[in-house]
Amino acid sequence: MSTALDTTRAELALLVLYLNKAEARDKICRAIQYGSKFLSNGEPGAAQNVDKTTSLARKVFRLFKFVNDLHALISPPAAGTPLPLIFLGKSKNALISTFLFLDQIVWAHRTGIYKNKERAELIGRISLYCWLGSSTCTSLIELAEIKRLSKSMKKLKCNEEQYEAKLKKSNERCLALVKSSMDMVVAVGLLQLAPKKVTPRVTGAFGFASSLISCYQLLPAPAKAKVN
Repeated sequence: MSTALDTTRAELALLVLYLNKAEARDKICRAIQYGSKFLSNGEPGAAQNVDKTTSLARKVFRLFKFVNDLHALISPPAAGTPLPLIFLGKSKNALISTFLFLDQIVWAHRTGIYKNKERAELIGRISLYCWLGSSTCTSLIELAEIKRLSKSMKKLKCNEEQYEAKLKKSNERCLALVKSSMDMVVAVGLLQLAPKKVTPRVTGAFGFASSLISCYQLLPAPAKAKVN
């Protein structure tokens, strides 16, 4: 009885820790948003209303978030990082920071603070192109990092512990690559660059799947069981 209660308490503590993260709440809302887009398929109704209201609510979570990537942009890269990866990383930081900054103007327009509708719509499209660009950079970075890890793993087959650590990182990179690739499809759908192929339902499906991956990536590491 005591063991079951301790386990439940530990699991609830992890859930509280998870939900206390603003990023986790944002990704849960994102899953709701794109799940609603999938259900509505762009048609008016309750699902589309949930999509729109959740999208607006998420923008509040992202207010001033552009500062994070702006800081990463001006910070020195990790030692030993190849120059092409540095360029891609800084490009990604610049693009996502611009996206988040411009997205605040979109939020200001939707709440009635900024009145110029035509300019707000143009800014919204530019911000989405920035997101598409940052997702593309992320995909290229993950591909390059997976290749680097694969090369280093070949040299560590005799060292099981280091090999397992590299394998874990490689799996994480692969998952990040899948997510960024899905986000590219979502951006294409939101920009309506291929409206016949990437419909609102396809956009919703890919957005929902990438949101679930983001939620998984933010899960806290489970507490290790105590050894008596």
